[in-house]
Amino acid sequence: MTNPTRTLGTTSPLTVSALGLGCMGMSDFYGTPDEAGGIATIHRALDLGVTFLDTADMYGPFTNEQLVGKAIAGRRDEVQLATKFGIDRAPDGTRRGVNGSPEYVRAACDASLQRLGVDHVDLYYQHRVDPSVPIEETVGAMKELVEAGKVRHLGLSEASAETIRRAHAVHPITALQTEYSLFTRDLEDTILPTLRELGIGLVPYSPLGRGILTGTVGAEGFGSDDSRGSAYFPRFQGDNLATNLGLVDQIRALADRHGCTPGQLALAWVLAQGDDVVPIPGTKRVAYLEENAAARDIALSAEDLAALDAAVPRDAVAGDRYGDMSSIDA
Repeated sequence: MTNPTRTLGTTSPLTVSALGLGCMGMSDFYGTPDEAGGIATIHRALDLGVTFLDTADMYGPFTNEQLVGKAIAGRRDEVQLATKFGIDRAPDGTRRGVNGSPEYVRAACDASLQRLGVDHVDLYYQHRVDPSVPIEETVGAMKELVEAGKVRHLGLSEASAETIRRAHAVHPITALQTEYSLFTRDLEDTILPTLRELGIGLVPYSPLGRGILTGTVGAEGFGSDDSRGSAYFPRFQGDNLATNLGLVDQIRALADRHGCTPGQLALAWVLAQGDDVVPIPGTKRVAYLEENAAARDIALSAEDLAALDAAVPRDAVAGDRYGDMSSIDA
């Protein structure tokens, strides 16, 4: 197993591990939180050269940053640390909305640094675009954080091509985080070309389609403590789930030929989309982390990529990625 790196961005470049680790599920949304398992998974990730860690203040809320901070204590120099602000949640988890005001940017960053136990983060994302605040004002405040040494590089999440251009004119944007996988490819139309024109890296979240591409999701779906079982994720509901599991069977057949799991093949596909692409599959289990990390060593030929495109046509996936797409900048 190798430990390759990739560079996000050209104007404000950040070199990270070629595969990152999404830490959200250790604390929120996907079943019972598991701090001990999460910390063990992060430690194993660092040992495997998966050193690009992704969290956000709203995960928990707040507890995921604390978990990551505990896990990297004494190993900060090994880590490329990314966190996010902008989805405002109360301590009890209630969502207050999206906030991109300069005052909130500054306060959120200071709070994140304190929870993480660090003096800077390597990559600071606006988690969702606030339509009530001009992006120039939000990124202007983020730029001040760079100048203050609290943040090294800036990112956006789920931003449109137009918003990306406007933000990049204020301060170089190093990376865009957005959903991208064999099941979600709409960004290929305008967003990905814009990123490459401007020299901005892509950080795909949910590169395993929230777990469905691993081949471990069954027709029974999820329990009540897992948000994927809710109407907020239409792809896991009823006939949609049945259709999508059929697509996973097609991926499984191709994976069998490679001697790998469906999830590993799906990750290898994302990694093959360009050296400016760094997926961040999330897990709270060491075994799944190790499985994901092994995907770095799977080399796909042009014929392999064509076979995957044929197995999962872009328009074949049933259901929107979110039941409510109103928070996605369009």
